[in-house]
Amino acid sequence: MDRKKAQDFDQKFLDLYDDYAHGRIARRDFVRAAGAFAVGGMTVEGLINAISPNYAWAEQVKPDDPAIHTETLKYKSPEGAGEMAGYLVRPAKPSGKLPAVLVVHENRGLNPYIKDVVRRLGKAGFLAFGPDALYPLGGYPGNDDEGRTMQRKRDSEEMLQDFIAAAKLLDTHELSNGKVGVVGFCYGGGVCNALAVRIPDVIDAAAPYYGSQPDSSDVSKIKADLLLHYASLDSRINEGWPAYEKALKENNVDYQAFVYEGVNHGFHNDTTPRYDEDAAELSWKRTVEFFKKNLA
Repeated sequence: MDRKKAQDFDQKFLDLYDDYAHGRIARRDFVRAAGAFAVGGMTVEGLINAISPNYAWAEQVKPDDPAIHTETLKYKSPEGAGEMAGYLVRPAKPSGKLPAVLVVHENRGLNPYIKDVVRRLGKAGFLAFGPDALYPLGGYPGNDDEGRTMQRKRDSEEMLQDFIAAAKLLDTHELSNGKVGVVGFCYGGGVCNALAVRIPDVIDAAAPYYGSQPDSSDVSKIKADLLLHYASLDSRINEGWPAYEKALKENNVDYQAFVYEGVNHGFHNDTTPRYDEDAAELSWKRTVEFFKKNLA
C-alpha cells in the first residue's frame, strides 16, 4: 500500500478517525460516517485501510540491533494487576549506571510502534521500559482495534498503578542511576502528567505527547521538569492547555511547551498517515536532549 499523508485526507475525516480511535464513537458509526469521504473511486474499506496503522513503517531500531540488549521483564504491581510485564531495553555494553525512562503506550497496548520507541531510547543510552497494560488480559493482541477494546476492559486506576509500579522499579533497578523520566503518547501522555502528580519523588522529568492534563488543583504537587508536546490541529486535547499552563506558572513548575503547527494528534506515530516527519523528528530530538539533561 502506498503511504499516504495527512494532507491526502479531509481534515473532518481525520477528526472522525480520532473520535473512533479514542472510543468516542463505535466502529459501526465510524464506518457509516466514513462513507461521506469515500470519493474518487476510494471505497470505505480502502479509506479505512489507508488511515489504519501499518507497522512495517515503524521499525527505526531493529530488535536484534547489536547496540542494544532487549528482554521481557515481569514485575509486581500489588495495587494494580498483581503481576505485570513489559519490554526492557538498554545499551548492550553500559559503561555505568543508566538514566531510566518509562515509556507509556497509547490506548491499545504495547504495539510494535511503542516497542520501537523503547528501543530508540535504549540505543540512545537509556534504561528504557515499556509495560504492556494488556498483559493481564493476554498481552497486545496483534492489532490495534482489538487492543483498544481490551484496554477499555481494564480499570483505569489499576492501570495507572501498574505504571506507578513500573516507575518505582526503574528508580531502584540495579542498572539505574536513580533518575527516572517518563514519555507517553495519547493515553500515555495523560499518564505522564498523572505520574508527575502522583509520584513526584520518583519522576524527575516528564515528556507527554498530546496528553490530557491533570486537574489544576493537583499541579502544585509536581516536582518534575516538564517537556510538553502538542499538535495544533488537536482541538480536543488543546482545550485543556490554557488552564494547565496557568497552573504551571502559578506553581512555578519548570516546563517547556511546544505546539507543532499544522499537525494532528498522533503526529509522532510513524505507522499512520497522521505522522509528520518534521514535527516527529524535532520533538524527539528535544525529548532525548531533555532526558539527557535532566536525568544525568
